[in-house]
Amino acid sequence: MKRKVFIYFMVMFLASLTLFAAEKAQAPHPALYWKDLGEKSVQCQLCPRKCILSPGQRGVCTVRINKDGKLYSLGYGNPIAVHVDPIEKKPFFHVLPGTSAFSIAVAGCNMRCLFCQNWQISQSKPDETENYHMSPMDVVGAAGEAGSPFVVYTYTEPTVFYEYMLDICRLARAQGLRNGMHSCGYINEEPLKELLKYMDAVNIDLKGFNREFYNKLGMMAELEPVLATLKTIKNEGVWLEITNLIIPGQNDDPGEIRKMCFWIKENLGDEVPLHFSRFTPSFKLQNLPPTPTSKLEEAFSIAKEVGLKYVYIGNVPGHPQENTYCPGCKKVVIGRVGYNILQNNIKNNKCKFCGYKIAGIWE
Repeated sequence: MKRKVFIYFMVMFLASLTLFAAEKAQAPHPALYWKDLGEKSVQCQLCPRKCILSPGQRGVCTVRINKDGKLYSLGYGNPIAVHVDPIEKKPFFHVLPGTSAFSIAVAGCNMRCLFCQNWQISQSKPDETENYHMSPMDVVGAAGEAGSPFVVYTYTEPTVFYEYMLDICRLARAQGLRNGMHSCGYINEEPLKELLKYMDAVNIDLKGFNREFYNKLGMMAELEPVLATLKTIKNEGVWLEITNLIIPGQNDDPGEIRKMCFWIKENLGDEVPLHFSRFTPSFKLQNLPPTPTSKLEEAFSIAKEVGLKYVYIGNVPGHPQENTYCPGCKKVVIGRVGYNILQNNIKNNKCKFCGYKIAGIWE
């Protein structure tokens, strides 16, 4: 019944915004984290790409633009997507099970993954899409009205609408709401640390575990900055979960998966949840098959052998590895089918059967 109320609210809320949907993006907003190079050239300092831009040029993300020697964001106050989702969809499996997440995204991304599942919006420009117009206060107010304890920045890449996200985060925290983010993790340390002051939970897409993979499938990126982001999130004490989309023949080598799991255990600890997610043909990788369930199960077994305590199989509704199992007594502490919570056996942050403390945000 509670979820139906949320859905009804969002239908009415989005309907109220349709008058604005045909309008283009709002005026450019001054960007943070950039360097004046002289002669009206600038260098963006937000992500590891550090794009050098002449007047009129945009960064790889298509959101940040040099206007007359100053850097601006075209992604402030103009979300392309606004939804109330289950928190499990992000995916966060160790964060307030069964609650809702007020989820927003602005068009654009600082990666160009050929396998992007949300390419229609992530590979678009925010000033050329039909958007909703919502100030940070509008977002926080709508989240409160929806009864969502979390505002989550998701669907595209939140880093590219950094200024908008940061202002929302600050207001949300002041209003007693929590903040979450699903990101590719391609962000520099200084802006990341500032953002993490207001973040409660982050899920990072660790797309593969070698430099070649990050280069060859359209990302033209590096692995090391993503690993640095993971370490920073953990060191700053923000709840962290990791998603690894397994693509047949691309990043599914058992040896690479084992190396990744060892790295996670040694650098982040054995309690960081790891989601192995099923790939479905999308965007420019329509020629590949969906990930076989057996391959996901193989990855799951490797992670457990390495010693990770919380490992999941995603995008296979009804699979038993959607559940959270107590590392102590091995009983189901959170039972799930898809995004639906069937049972919750965590009391006072512990397994109600044996008293084992379950890592996460449960209250």
